[in-house]
Amino acid sequence: MQQSAKSSSKFFALLIGVDCYLPNMLPQGASYNSLAGCVRDINHVESFLRNKLQVPPAHILKLTASNSDSPNIPQEPSEQLPTYDNIVAKFKQLTDLAEPQDQVYIHYSGHGGRSTTIYPDLKGSYGVDESLVPTDIGNPEARYLRDLELATLLQNMVDKGLVVTLVLDSCHSGGATRGGVNDANIRGLNKNIIDTTPRPTESLVASTEELIQNWQQLTHGQQNTRNVTAASGWLPEPKGYVLLAACRDNESAYEYAFNGKENNGALTYWLLDSLQKLGNDCTFKVLHDRILAKINSQFQQQTPMLQGEGDRLLFSGKSTKPQSAILVKKVDVASNQVLLQAGEAQGLRKGAEFAIYQLGITDFSQTDKRVALAKVVKVRAEESIAEVTKILRQEQAGNNLRLYIPPSKAGNSTQQTLSQGIIEDGASAILLSPSVKLVRKVRLLPPLENQQLPKEIDYKEALTAVKAAKENVEGNGWVEFLSSDQPSDEPVTYQVSVNAEGEYEILDAGGELINLRPPLKVDEHNAAASVVNRLVHLSKYQATLQLDNNDPISSFAGKLKVDICLPGETRGELLPLNAPGNVPTFDVDESAILRIRNESTKVLNITVLAIQPDWSISQLHPKGAAAFEPLDPGREKMIRIQTSLCEGYNESADVLKVFATVGATNFRCLELPALDKPRRGTQVFRATNPLEELLAAVASVQPPNRNISAAAYPSDKWTTEQVKLVVKKIVNC
Repeated sequence: MQQSAKSSSKFFALLIGVDCYLPNMLPQGASYNSLAGCVRDINHVESFLRNKLQVPPAHILKLTASNSDSPNIPQEPSEQLPTYDNIVAKFKQLTDLAEPQDQVYIHYSGHGGRSTTIYPDLKGSYGVDESLVPTDIGNPEARYLRDLELATLLQNMVDKGLVVTLVLDSCHSGGATRGGVNDANIRGLNKNIIDTTPRPTESLVASTEELIQNWQQLTHGQQNTRNVTAASGWLPEPKGYVLLAACRDNESAYEYAFNGKENNGALTYWLLDSLQKLGNDCTFKVLHDRILAKINSQFQQQTPMLQGEGDRLLFSGKSTKPQSAILVKKVDVASNQVLLQAGEAQGLRKGAEFAIYQLGITDFSQTDKRVALAKVVKVRAEESIAEVTKILRQEQAGNNLRLYIPPSKAGNSTQQTLSQGIIEDGASAILLSPSVKLVRKVRLLPPLENQQLPKEIDYKEALTAVKAAKENVEGNGWVEFLSSDQPSDEPVTYQVSVNAEGEYEILDAGGELINLRPPLKVDEHNAAASVVNRLVHLSKYQATLQLDNNDPISSFAGKLKVDICLPGETRGELLPLNAPGNVPTFDVDESAILRIRNESTKVLNITVLAIQPDWSISQLHPKGAAAFEPLDPGREKMIRIQTSLCEGYNESADVLKVFATVGATNFRCLELPALDKPRRGTQVFRATNPLEELLAAVASVQPPNRNISAAAYPSDKWTTEQVKLVVKKIVNC
């Protein structure tokens, strides 16, 4: 998996992580609490840069504040702490070290904050400055690194010709969270809190006049349009660099124990996971799309944002690079396992899946040269053990190739076994797309301590009833309950509790309430069973959202283009609204156009599913009984859509998921009615090809196993893209 940064340029990094915040108290009584995963984020990023991109240690600048045994006292000496002075100094040092065309990567994990602006002539008397929060902000003489200063530091790099990537794993605001397993922390304050502490106004970056002038130049001509939401809220639209921010300016950035053991920032965790899964050959937009899907499936109130050059290749800016591979060091036929030359140092985790090729194959686009699929079952420091899950070896049979599948052990049809010579020592393996998660873990959560329940409601009995009702609910295999204190080695997806109105409520892993209607009173008939039914429904809904083909060498990777558009000023002109990092926003009863383009060399069969906030999934196109519509190479399909809101909603987010296949495939098995609504009649679906077998598994009444791998199906035969749009009632003043 070793892959160095672009040989014609050098790679530099500035990594800043703040766990320990010195004692601080803002005028409103709030404070920046110490965090638990920011320094770990930075250490993991450093490991990735050194082991994957082979960045020399001397090219990596670090500032960290780690928690110690003494509260609010960091472990590091003062010169290594992320104070305002040190942060600015490291930015300038980085700019001086790098030469034109060198790669510069900046990663910040810590609190984000808002403070009264010190630029009232630019922002107005009641304006605020978005800021990164240094470790010593409790000192009234300490300064935030404000948005105008950050913008100027970045512009200095761009002006020098550096290729810059900025990652901000922090938020502008936060709030009380119900928490999940090991509790999900928020990297920011309540959204209504603005630090009004009088602080020094002089800047170590530039004069006030220079800072304002640069900001005005960056924002000149930019407008917030009605149809596209604002991006991250941190900086003006980047020019010459890429910004990946953890969330929108009114949302929260979570840190969470994803592996059940240690906290990481959600953005950083899924950034590194996606880099391992996708490799360096994709664009930032592709990277962002996967991060967005992963985070939204667990934290609905965190939407990572991408600004700037979304079409730029990762850590390159120009040319593509060959797909990196991992060496198969040893084959253990008796144990049905292989030893891979990659482990924790390369970011591997248990459950990672690989395609293994014939010995000597270096062109990994030759999918017919794959001989097996394997899943990692044990991870060491620099090695991993993977169990073979499927044999793909082909043998010559006359003039035709046929699939060879050896008999399985002890009649277990899901476990295929190795025989001598199928996989050879020294063969290459590449990382494939992650599994589609089927079984969802659910935590039973006590009410908040200050929450007064109706006297007739015993929350313990109510939660016990939910757990007991599972056995009698169809599809109960989709959910697995945990008690409130039971540890888990897998992330919890949903949480069930009881609120002050005596109603059951379902929350996401971050403690955000999932808007399910109508409410379920605890004392209603079959209320507990209805909760389980809703959990099963949500699990199936999320499984379809997660379904994707991330095989990096699929022949259709990047060949399906999907946009939400509005007509332009000239006849036939269409203006795409879903730019990287932006979500189109529409009023009720507005029209738009879904544009689908086939940029492959084959005819693709197109199907569009509408995934809606009433938790329904329906086939939007084609209408009627048809399963798909063919789209010729190089051609576009325009589908007019009309926006609407579900009953009882003032705002909703819809997803349009477009599938493209080479063969004839039916996606109607993925359709779901609205929440609590019965299916329309009995649906009979017979899979006729391997892809439909995958779809049938996602849609099954009882999931066949805990996770299924899209990689086990012909990844060069299908692809999918999805776009998100927001519909809300817009009041015109």
